[in-house]
Amino acid sequence: MSPLEARLLVTYHHWARDRATEAVARLTAAQFTQPLGNSFASVRDTLAHLYGADVVWLQRFCGSSPSGLPPAEQFLDLAALQAAWSEVDDRLRTFVASLDEPALATSITYRAFNGQDATLPYWQMLQHLVNHGSYHRGQVTTLLRQLGAPAPRGMDLVAFYRERQVH
Repeated sequence: MSPLEARLLVTYHHWARDRATEAVARLTAAQFTQPLGNSFASVRDTLAHLYGADVVWLQRFCGSSPSGLPPAEQFLDLAALQAAWSEVDDRLRTFVASLDEPALATSITYRAFNGQDATLPYWQMLQHLVNHGSYHRGQVTTLLRQLGAPAPRGMDLVAFYRERQVH
């Protein structure tokens, strides 16, 4: 993976997340936290999981091995979640911008939540972070539909490339 590709992936990750949260912003406070029986209890909890994954992977990239995700309950509304995410976004962009091709190929070892050590190169961890986000953004779309709310605008990678005319 090239440094340009790494930066594009992270830009896509934030772009797609912003499209999801734009749709979520139309929910009432009650809808935002309403239990819906999915992998995570509510829209809030699903988005908080995505935020938590960004936090955890950034910590792993920087040499830490957190033991769990931040609690979803800390976010009383979408604005609080977006404010926390903004700081993490800046740190992630800065970190990825610092990686050249040899650094992207460098493997690091971290402790997974199951207590086992795992070793992966940065480029694979970045791909995982973005893929994981895509999976859960799809869940947010389903939850919005269950609530009778409009789905987000398209969040596919190809839509990002077309919109930005990336070649």
